[in-house]
Amino acid sequence: MPQGRVLLHCCCAPCAGEVIETLLWSEIDHAVMFYNPNIHPHDEYLRRKDELQRFAARHGIGVVDADYDSAAWFRAVEGLEAEPERGARCTVCFDVRLERTAAHAEQHGFAMIATSLGISRLKNIGQVDACGRRAAARYAGVIHWDHDWRKSGGADRAAELAKQEQFYRQDYCGCVYSRSKLKLIS
Repeated sequence: MPQGRVLLHCCCAPCAGEVIETLLWSEIDHAVMFYNPNIHPHDEYLRRKDELQRFAARHGIGVVDADYDSAAWFRAVEGLEAEPERGARCTVCFDVRLERTAAHAEQHGFAMIATSLGISRLKNIGQVDACGRRAAARYAGVIHWDHDWRKSGGADRAAELAKQEQFYRQDYCGCVYSRSKLKLIS
């Protein structure tokens, strides 16, 4: 059980719903942060953000709405466009988002960061957690909570909750490069 307030980085409502629900049931003090400059196009970004804000508001949870800085994200992943999913581009993408989360956590008195990124079976939980630990290590008093949200049926509950809540469900992580590859594969 974490000690202190948790800042949960959320990628989208379908992934975050189960995590938020678990934190609420566990009575863990938390807020959520939406910082996802990787999501393209911009209307997709807004749609995902709106779904998360709607769900969080219904549960009385504060949402940190970080800036949509897609130019910084494109600079960070420059040269990694052809990387496969779960490759170096994903590592850099997670680093960018969790670094910003950890910085906000330190500035606003959160003891811990966590992320909903790892609940998806399409993501490498070890890769996500390594990025979280690296980000938190840069900030005094902030740690990353390595928790496998997939355990004990978490991924199944996330899918069930997404249907129940009628969340908009996307078919790609948000990255323009993964979307391009999805179209090439289909």
